[in-house]
Amino acid sequence: MRTNVHEISTGELVRLFDNPNTVIIDVRPIEAYNGWTLKGENRGGHIPGAKSLPLAWMQFMDWVEVLSEKNITKDKTIILYGYDEEDTDQMACRLLEMEYNDVRVYNHFPDEWVTDQKYPVDKLKKYTQLVYPEWVNQLINGEKPLNYNGNKFVICHSHYDIYEDYQKGHIPGAIPLNTLSLEEPETWNRRTPEELKENLQNLGIRYDTTVIVYGRFSYPKFNDPFPGKSAGHLGAFRCAALLLYAGVEDVRILNGGLNAWINNGYPISTKETKPEAVRDFGVNIPSHPEYIVDMEKAKDLLSSDDGDLVSVRSWEEFIGNASGYHYISKKGRIPGAVFGNCGSDAYHMENYRNFDYTMREYPEVADKWADNDIIPDKHIAFYCGTGWRGSEAFMNAWLMGWPKVSVYDGGWYEWSSDPENPIGTGNPS
Repeated sequence: MRTNVHEISTGELVRLFDNPNTVIIDVRPIEAYNGWTLKGENRGGHIPGAKSLPLAWMQFMDWVEVLSEKNITKDKTIILYGYDEEDTDQMACRLLEMEYNDVRVYNHFPDEWVTDQKYPVDKLKKYTQLVYPEWVNQLINGEKPLNYNGNKFVICHSHYDIYEDYQKGHIPGAIPLNTLSLEEPETWNRRTPEELKENLQNLGIRYDTTVIVYGRFSYPKFNDPFPGKSAGHLGAFRCAALLLYAGVEDVRILNGGLNAWINNGYPISTKETKPEAVRDFGVNIPSHPEYIVDMEKAKDLLSSDDGDLVSVRSWEEFIGNASGYHYISKKGRIPGAVFGNCGSDAYHMENYRNFDYTMREYPEVADKWADNDIIPDKHIAFYCGTGWRGSEAFMNAWLMGWPKVSVYDGGWYEWSSDPENPIGTGNPS
């Protein structure tokens, strides 16, 4: 280790823990930060307040921009920790090269911090439902990955009515999942219980099937309704929300989608896998009707003291400068809705994702929400234009374990289609 990098003890870390001029950084993979015990450690999760800056991000040109996004500035004391000294040393050396002056390393997280119950750890409450490429690879190779009970599993390659995207390349053994099998193309609302039941059975999915969903983050070569945008994996979040609504008990999302699979060096296949239909879904659909709200309930939330309707749209959409979609003519917002800020436009979710397409560390998302009083004590219903971005925000809150979260299925498309509904424009403040 370089002599100008100071290694600190557990006691020193505890003394610096609440110092506002200290930034603690977890350099392990994001899945370890979320809660997965990748090295067999006693407890999963991260040091409370730590920022996630995986060492693997250093392979990407854009990773340096993350430092400013996370307020990791050169005037702060930086404390790095990970699984081993080699990882913390590598990150420390890089930060020193970038003229961070006070960089320290803590190398006792695995053998002291997580082994002693008096030291706290935080984790994503439902981290097991946000899986990583190695986990999926073990599954398809017949191994038993962590936190898997051995159920029959189905891996779904999500696409929006572009079967060629599946043909281009998918995770071996995955079946194609057209988002239109779960939602209506005319309204973008969920299909009827009868249609969901039939379509899920045809996909080989019962309520007790483990379902892993993912998508690709761009369709560069095809006639894409979302050209060059994030249709595939955004659609996977939509499918995940509707699977939960229907009653599938074990829905999992591949964090980072097909891009993460490829970036980790795993092969893709062009061999088609046919679904094996099942005879019965096993429970009544919907088993969780509370996960979807319709217009009347959305109106109730607008006037509720213990609930909010949250707009997961861009600022330009929210203030009425853009509708966001070529098929939606009206511009504006639902008056009284809270701004949930997806990102730059209708096809991006930068505020919910890292630059490598994995989900942004959940404390960052929760902190941004809290700034607008979007908190777990309320019933929160997320909406966007047609339900996709709202579903991604919903899945974030669901993974955090928020008890009362929903998607307003109709969204701006349904609201703006009713001439009786009011429309807000301009800056609400």
